[in-house]
Amino acid sequence: MTTVLISGSSIAGTALAFWLREQGLTPVVVERAPALRRGGQAVDVRGAALTVLRRMGLEAPARTMKNESLGMNVLDAEGNELMRSEDFALSSGQLDSEDIEILREDLVDLVHARLEGVEFLFGDSIAAIHEDAAGVLVEFEHADPRRFDLVVGADGLHSNTRRLVFGPESDYIHHLGTYLSVFSQENFLGMDRWQTWINDGTDGGAVMTVRDNEELRVFLGFASGPIDYDYRDVEAQKRLVADHLAGLGWEVPNLIERMWTADDFYFDSMAQIRMESWSRGRTVLLGDAAHCAAPLSGQGTSLALVGAYVLALELGRTADHVEAFAAYERRMRPFVEANQELALIDRRTVDPDESTRRLDAVKSLIELDAVGAIAV
Repeated sequence: MTTVLISGSSIAGTALAFWLREQGLTPVVVERAPALRRGGQAVDVRGAALTVLRRMGLEAPARTMKNESLGMNVLDAEGNELMRSEDFALSSGQLDSEDIEILREDLVDLVHARLEGVEFLFGDSIAAIHEDAAGVLVEFEHADPRRFDLVVGADGLHSNTRRLVFGPESDYIHHLGTYLSVFSQENFLGMDRWQTWINDGTDGGAVMTVRDNEELRVFLGFASGPIDYDYRDVEAQKRLVADHLAGLGWEVPNLIERMWTADDFYFDSMAQIRMESWSRGRTVLLGDAAHCAAPLSGQGTSLALVGAYVLALELGRTADHVEAFAAYERRMRPFVEANQELALIDRRTVDPDESTRRLDAVKSLIELDAVGAIAV
């Protein structure tokens, strides 16, 4: 039986473990964190990803956990309202659509609950990968070395697997000029199924209610070229956010003060990963590790779910991993490229009518390419 080591236990990694087992393969998941990661933003499941979720038997339970919204408003830097809508929200689109906006951690929990019996190696990561004609010998930071038939890097934008097999991140990352932080707070603002956005033209943030108004997800971001900072130094990251957003009004000073004690703080650049090939030998990349489209696209979760489904099906169709990897990439690349293009349309500087035309054209292409990706 084919054994597949998956690095990363977020949406892409857990979804792949589900589908690999459906295809009769044996997945093993290694995760650097000591348990499933908590926190993060609300994610959108739409289009082809909804089809995949339905085929997993998870659409109905996901809808019971859907984040409900009554609308949104946008403020200027001083906190004056510029617009409001009860039909549309920037985080999720049209409020009457069939899309599912759900917390990232809730979606991972739903998938993980279907993985009883799958081996997870928490608190560990891959230290080295040695490939030979018969398979792959993997060295871990803590566990004893083990052999696998294949390795999948589903370990995100800053993929350790990609670095070990394909080379330095700098060869593939393309910054989009923005940094974003996300953290949780109690609903001290008393907001009711609402989201508020504030922006001074370059820097800003948003607050949205989650978990039946009990909590807030706070987003604070700023425009900047690449910054050299320590990914492990959370306090330094918080200082960057505080320094860049010091001049914003409304509740931003209060949010920054609360940010210092947030225990689920996340910070990273808005960036894309672009690679000529997602596989090398017996190792293949999935999700953000292969082709991060950046949160600006709103499509990262869809790419992860659809990619996991396609990769598993292709591996189940043939014992030749080279053929399977090629078919996976052939089906997914048009879908990926259309979604990456979505993040590159500047809604602020492009003529509004032209921006709308470009968005509609790209979205139509995404829908078309998605049909090809998920076709059985």
